Amino acid sequence: MNLSLNRRQAIAAAMAFAPAVRAQGDTAVRLVVTFPPGGSTDMSARILQAELGQRLGRPVVIDNKAGAAGQIATALVAKAPADGNTLLVAFDTHAINPIAKPRLPYDTFNDFAGVTLAVRFPLVIGASASVPASDLRGFIDAARKSPGNYSYASTGLGSMNQLVMEEIKRKSGVSVLHVPYPGAGAALQAVLGDVSQLTALSYAVLRGQIAAGRIKPLAVTGSRRVPELPNVPTVAESGFPGFRAYSWVGIFAPQGTPAATLRQLTEAFRATLMSPDVRRKLEEAGFEVMATDGPALERHARAEHQRWSAFVRDAKLKLES
Repeated sequence: MNLSLNRRQAIAAAMAFAPAVRAQGDTAVRLVVTFPPGGSTDMSARILQAELGQRLGRPVVIDNKAGAAGQIATALVAKAPADGNTLLVAFDTHAINPIAKPRLPYDTFNDFAGVTLAVRFPLVIGASASVPASDLRGFIDAARKSPGNYSYASTGLGSMNQLVMEEIKRKSGVSVLHVPYPGAGAALQAVLGDVSQLTALSYAVLRGQIAAGRIKPLAVTGSRRVPELPNVPTVAESGFPGFRAYSWVGIFAPQGTPAATLRQLTEAFRATLMSPDVRRKLEEAGFEVMATDGPALERHARAEHQRWSAFVRDAKLKLES
């Protein structure tokens, strides 16, 4: 008799829970990307999209909300319901924006819960075909001989590619004008059109143009050479010992997202990132898979903030227009 009663109670509980399960299953997971299509942040999210949806058991949609170096998308997610349905695909600017904008419409380190540090990647310093140099040392020599004749294109004020180029400028003493653009695609077009002569973007973005001979790779910013560019030295090998910088993509949820939901999201993202097909596609595009847990992402963001805060302060760099 008790067994029958327990069974009826279990069935009733399952029926009561079923609508909630179906409702979540019908709700798409919205990945809000901080930059336009065509850049590394967007590219990495789209590589994950299909398999992540399968693992979560519901659709995953990409929503590009570009503008203000990622601040528009970040503010949107900060105000979203903390239910795991709206996630931020953050770029490295997530940790840098508080340096450039002391009064953001959100709290970078308290309004978000980490899901995973998905990938990181070095930047490739690429030059237009008109630059009379085949490596970074050669470019620096050319810039010294013709001060003010060269400019570099970044993905915006306070972007990693701006900071990397400014650190190289500071260490070398050359004068190269900074021209900010609203994303990687626009920065690349500026160099292809020789409006600017230099940029620092991911290999994923530059790969096709390097292969076509329209962009000359001068150096990479990581601690080792890019396997697909074995003859291109690191910045450290180019006369800047100890230089090392990576861009990164991390997934954040709004603060207050239930711990169980965060665990489910982290497990789904990590499994997706480590699956052979997705990992192969990411690595072929020049990404290094990290697949950390949420707390590791939060620690990484804080460490990056501290590093670049010190650089901006010491260099007296202005990150606002």
